Amino acid sequence: MLLASGFLTGCQYHNSASGQLSTILANGELIVATRNAPTTYYELHDEPTGPEHDLIEAFARHLGVKVRFVVEDTVGDVLQAVADGEADLGAAGLTRTPGRERKFLFGPVYQQVEQQLVCRDGGKNPRSVADMVNVNLSVPSDTSYVDELKKLQKSYPMLHWQAVDDDTESLLEDVYNKQLDCTIADSNIVAINRRYYPELRVQFNLTQPQPLSWVMPGTANDLQAAVTQWLAEYKKQGKFKTVMERYYGYINEFDYVDTVKFKQRILTVLPKYKDEFMAAANKYGLDWTLLAAQSYQESHWKPRAISPTGVRGMMMLTLDTAREMGIHSRLDPKQSIFGGAEYFRDLYDRIPGMVKPPDRNWFALAAYNIGIGHLYDARVLAKRLGKNPNLWSDLSTVFPLLSNRKYYKRLQHGYARGRESVSYVQHIRDYHDILNQSVNNMSQREEAGVKRSLVVASRSAAGYNAR
Repeated sequence: MLLASGFLTGCQYHNSASGQLSTILANGELIVATRNAPTTYYELHDEPTGPEHDLIEAFARHLGVKVRFVVEDTVGDVLQAVADGEADLGAAGLTRTPGRERKFLFGPVYQQVEQQLVCRDGGKNPRSVADMVNVNLSVPSDTSYVDELKKLQKSYPMLHWQAVDDDTESLLEDVYNKQLDCTIADSNIVAINRRYYPELRVQFNLTQPQPLSWVMPGTANDLQAAVTQWLAEYKKQGKFKTVMERYYGYINEFDYVDTVKFKQRILTVLPKYKDEFMAAANKYGLDWTLLAAQSYQESHWKPRAISPTGVRGMMMLTLDTAREMGIHSRLDPKQSIFGGAEYFRDLYDRIPGMVKPPDRNWFALAAYNIGIGHLYDARVLAKRLGKNPNLWSDLSTVFPLLSNRKYYKRLQHGYARGRESVSYVQHIRDYHDILNQSVNNMSQREEAGVKRSLVVASRSAAGYNAR
């Protein structure tokens, strides 16, 4: 039996595999159907990322092959791609259901989720399935949500819903925008999206924990065995836990620091790094208070700050960006500040010349947060929607649409957490205004202090001469 002798490497697979796995190894390519979403696969800083992306890449490295991701619009499209032989497996947060098990093979369970009814603060407030008959409810078609609703309808015949050709994330946004009373979503999707839409409210769980697994063609027993053995070893090594921590470990800790705390840190922390901010800004032609405000948003001026996604330091640089900027230690305050300033300037210069200051600053900040590719996408979308792609006031209304499949599926770089970038820029602008006000006030106090000292010195000198 395949893999009976233990956990095989890619080379050993070549000597023992047959069928689907043999074809993958022979072609040197693993084709994976997925979808754009923060719980699966998306671009960040112009690089692909996401839980499913990281796990698939790790599995492919083990096999010694490259990955080709095929991004589909819906869960139904992902399953169809696997059924039609267009993908070797589907990795898209897929629930393992009895109906699907009759058509496909599944890998081992890697996550448990509950289906949750999600509404909005101030909107409909159903407290039980019986109450759901009075809400405007939509769910994505061809999903396990539809299966669950059909089961519930047997006990609640008046229960009704719309199965729409849309994804869960877009429907959550519709609920947030008060275009829909409620929707159903897996708990992991809800947990991440509530960071972007804090007004969303979980009413109750519709199901007990349900398993998520990768899906494969019904004849791919060899591939199923390889995935099973690999994941067991990956978990044993602690690597799976690291991936989950990266994407889910921070969710309950996310919060914005209030203005009072920021003002306190201006007095107690900023003086330690003010000279570095001023020197870096001077070198790269930037506003030092804007650079400092951005650094506060990134790290709260903590030199050893580390995010769950791997960015580090005062300016929260990725490892690749740090290397590109010639930074040897991201945790060194001076290196981080100068590296962040250089990177910001590089993004600033890559923005089309039609974008003028101060909007140019806001564009560069957004690109720093989300990647220049998504910024370009937002400008393209702004033009399509008849908005001015050179004004932040217009572009900031377009960025949130980058998480809506209706729009991002026609853009080069796909899904992005656009609303978060708008919030990112707005917070930095707020910090910038507060910091400028504080600096001006301090300058005025210092100037007044100097004048007082001169007056005192003058009087002292006059008294001395009189003697």
